[in-house]
Amino acid sequence: MLGLGAGTGKLTGTLAALGADIIAVEPDPAMLAELRRARPDVLALAGGAEAIPLPDASVDAVLAGNALYWFDMAVAGPEMARVLAPGGVLAGLWNVLDDRVGWVAGLERVSGPAVIGPRDTFSSWRAATAGLVARFGAPEQAEFPHGQRRTAGSLVATLATRAGVLVMPAREREATLDRIRAHLADRRGEFVLPLLTGVLRVRRP
Repeated sequence: MLGLGAGTGKLTGTLAALGADIIAVEPDPAMLAELRRARPDVLALAGGAEAIPLPDASVDAVLAGNALYWFDMAVAGPEMARVLAPGGVLAGLWNVLDDRVGWVAGLERVSGPAVIGPRDTFSSWRAATAGLVARFGAPEQAEFPHGQRRTAGSLVATLATRAGVLVMPAREREATLDRIRAHLADRRGEFVLPLLTGVLRVRRP
């Protein structure tokens, strides 16, 4: 199995612990160094989805977490198809907010699409991501519910690290974060943030 955009190895470690024979590929040198330090039992290679350092038809599965968002699929799609053996599986997984819950839907509204986009919520992630693997065929999609213990402060801090927030002008960023803080003002102490892990899977012909 190939783990693309493996980062510091959180997903890689989980898969390795389950007994998967995994090769991790990561383009960022600092993250790759941390991955190699944390998981010396895993073969970790420098590279990206657009230039995978593996031979043709060499893996039976390609898996990516949130990194799938950042791939240039016009280039990465053919690369993933190249390294997949016939009948191999391409899969992506990431956490989405359960916007069937009222206060989470409100959080989406006050945050705006730069913070919580269509790929980030239960109601829209399927439609927003199905096209990522269109060249492989129609994907199977499923959600698996879970939750995270958060505080208002920790949730605001996490949302502040999202790419859409980081590139905002400073005044707009602070106004956006202030709206989020105001929306979360009645959530005192710890609470559960309702999430689902969205999973997309498609098989190479």
